[in-house]
Amino acid sequence: MNILAYPFYEWFSECLRPARAWASFTRVALSLWPPSTSVPAGRAFDAWCELFECGAFSHARPPFGIDAVDVDGESVAVIEEVATRTPFGTLLHFRKAQAPAREPRVLIVAPMSGHFATLLRGTIRTMLADHDVYVTDWHNARDIPLVAGRFGFDEYVTHVIDFIRHIGPDAHVLAICQPTVAALAAVALMAADGDPAQPASLTLMAGPIDCRVSPTKVNELANSHPIDWFAKHLIGVVPPGFSGAQRRVYPGFVQVGAFMSMNPDRHATSFSDLYYERAKGDPGKADAIRQFYDEYFATADLTAEFYLETVEKVFQQYALARGELTVGGRLVEPAAIHRTALLTVEGEKDDICAVGQTVAAQELCSGLPPYLKTHHVQTGAGHYGVFNGHKWETQIYPLVRATIHDNEPYDMTAAATRDAASAQWVTLRALLDARIASGAAAPAAPAAAAIEGSGAPASR
Repeated sequence: MNILAYPFYEWFSECLRPARAWASFTRVALSLWPPSTSVPAGRAFDAWCELFECGAFSHARPPFGIDAVDVDGESVAVIEEVATRTPFGTLLHFRKAQAPAREPRVLIVAPMSGHFATLLRGTIRTMLADHDVYVTDWHNARDIPLVAGRFGFDEYVTHVIDFIRHIGPDAHVLAICQPTVAALAAVALMAADGDPAQPASLTLMAGPIDCRVSPTKVNELANSHPIDWFAKHLIGVVPPGFSGAQRRVYPGFVQVGAFMSMNPDRHATSFSDLYYERAKGDPGKADAIRQFYDEYFATADLTAEFYLETVEKVFQQYALARGELTVGGRLVEPAAIHRTALLTVEGEKDDICAVGQTVAAQELCSGLPPYLKTHHVQTGAGHYGVFNGHKWETQIYPLVRATIHDNEPYDMTAAATRDAASAQWVTLRALLDARIASGAAAPAAPAAAAIEGSGAPASR
């Protein structure tokens, strides 16, 4: 355990605080006197001040800032509410002020990997157009008192299960990147227990289900040292002055620094572009770069036990892929899942979770019939492009939406009353539920043509 790294980081940050405050004040002063930035020298000075100003890490979650969303061409107000809270995380509900009587309820499981859930702001905004959205908002470990206890991989999975139960039966789960393993484990345990709150569908996007497939730099780094090395060199202690003082953590600034070291040229180019565009007088491009780094540099610490257990179980032992993952002493068996539809999504150019790592979940979930399984590889998409940006909005999201809506449960009450306003689409899943409810045997797995004819996405 490196007990000096965190205090030294805080000392260094505090030493630079006055200079950064001066840079921020200077930029405000320049903005109040427009002639100063109307000449090249003034814009260049402003750009230098901005580079210095935005180069600091923040440790507070930025606001989501989702006040309204477009629904069928109309702006609908969105209210951010706390559905439930624990010391380690909050289940946020983004409730639309004017929403249909029944929309698919979706839990977005955000990563706990050095950033806040606001990194998924674009994902949430897109999903809100057609769904009732909940999000896991994980807390910064340095703000969690020691008396709250431990929070390891098992506790993470337990939180996901509790959040799903809070939302209620037949919700839908969408997990992005790191939590895909925990989300699959949670659903598998719920299936094994016959839990009535089992989700109707599970979407896993760009996650490390089986890191033995096409290892990336992230996977190679995780296997470059034994777990004891990570505990000795990367784990720090929260210094006095914070609510979580003396808690052992994996600092968020270390994680973000590691991510940046994987693509130093890309980040150097981005900062160079920020300076050039600001000095040139093109605020649109400069503001877009600045907005990205304001979010990217908002870092959250992870509890030491969660970080070390994730590295060991997911990236070193490949426990889930080998059928050896346990949670709370119970073996996780994805084959126990029989009724939760599965969609896996990968990006062709993903350099964090390579193609093949996420689709491994399809084979692990051997208890699912073929018509409840779908896989998609998005051409030209990198890691972040899978859940943010143009390709996500125009090509991936329609598939996610179709999977969710095609697996909404059959509403017997609406069907009986022929209430067109609240009745669900007649999907393949709805027909299966109706046959089971009426006492008829479920049909055999249909052919691919029948699936496509029902509107469900065909496997790729």
